[in-house]
Amino acid sequence: MATQRKHLVKDFNPYITCYICKGYLIKPTTVTECLHTFCKTCIVQHFEDSNDCPRCGNQVHETNPLEMLRLDNTLEEIIFKLVPGLREHDTSKADKPKVDEEGDENEDDKDYHRSDPQIAICLDCLRNNGQSGDNVVKGLMKKFIRCSTRVTVGTIKKFLSLKLKLPSSYELDVLCNGEIMGKDHTMEFIYMTRWRLRGENSYPMVLQYRPRIDFG
Repeated sequence: MATQRKHLVKDFNPYITCYICKGYLIKPTTVTECLHTFCKTCIVQHFEDSNDCPRCGNQVHETNPLEMLRLDNTLEEIIFKLVPGLREHDTSKADKPKVDEEGDENEDDKDYHRSDPQIAICLDCLRNNGQSGDNVVKGLMKKFIRCSTRVTVGTIKKFLSLKLKLPSSYELDVLCNGEIMGKDHTMEFIYMTRWRLRGENSYPMVLQYRPRIDFG
């Protein structure tokens, strides 16, 4: 019978180390636009000088990339189990740069989305009479979702691309009431300024998606 290979911690290093500081991830924080993960202090400090992801170079947000961060508590627990003593090292470490030295004293425990107001959305596939791409872009099996009001259209597009298994180069338009929404529009902004049918029978908000149309 074949013996099972024992995995070493170093085998997992590509998945549990920070691209910026090269150490084990401390308070792993994921950029929701590209799904790359870094130490919280590392990525917050990086965004003081840049709006781009340090790993892939993609722009995270035009004005406030901190809105696109989310703590990954599950990954943190996995790392603590893989690396004995790291939890104690994390809580006692004094030389790690502090994010909150001049800010909120509870900033370290803040999750950028979980405590946000939530909104229910219906994602509806818009058919365009045989338009090229209609065979690729299908309706979702589950088209109702609930998310933070701070989620942007860009994140919704990435969610759709993952669910529909679209090629990375494939572009989508997201519309509300027939108007194409910009990628940095938040759900709250769209609800307050575009979802004109607000009322007892107009919940959830409906967003439509379709293959991008080039008007150029």
